Amino acid sequence: MHDLKSLSYVRWDCKYHLVIAPKYRKRKRYGKFKRLVGETLKDLCRQRGTEILEGTLKPDHVHMYLSLPPKYSIPFTIGFLKGKSAVRIHRYMYRKGQTTPKSFWSRGYCVSTVGLDEETIRTYIRQQEAFEKQQMELDFEYVIETKPQRGFPYDNAPFKGAT
Repeated sequence: MHDLKSLSYVRWDCKYHLVIAPKYRKRKRYGKFKRLVGETLKDLCRQRGTEILEGTLKPDHVHMYLSLPPKYSIPFTIGFLKGKSAVRIHRYMYRKGQTTPKSFWSRGYCVSTVGLDEETIRTYIRQQEAFEKQQMELDFEYVIETKPQRGFPYDNAPFKGAT
């Protein structure tokens, strides 16, 4: 059965799969702050009594598998995590002499509840990293194989327009 947690008035097992992304999914911008984002999210979850059961920081988004106490709603928790982490990132970069836009995260998020099928979510999060590496290798091979040709790119097209 489940490992039920308890507060003074309730026994609970509330688990969520959460995906959040930085604004415009800018890999270059997000990559600079990856370690800071991870440490900040862990610290903020610890403050709220939220446990990160599994999580990964991808080049353009964050996957987290959270165990959340029922006293906090999921929109409230996500707003707290995104808002406070954006403020911390902005302050950190300001001290370094670099400025960042104050809105670090995109407006939306993806969340799903996790019931008895917890192992599927854990496997999915773990496999995302292998999938990302495979996709990046394929993209890199495609870029190398397709060299730009000289001249107008449509010279050999079947339709040349009206003469």
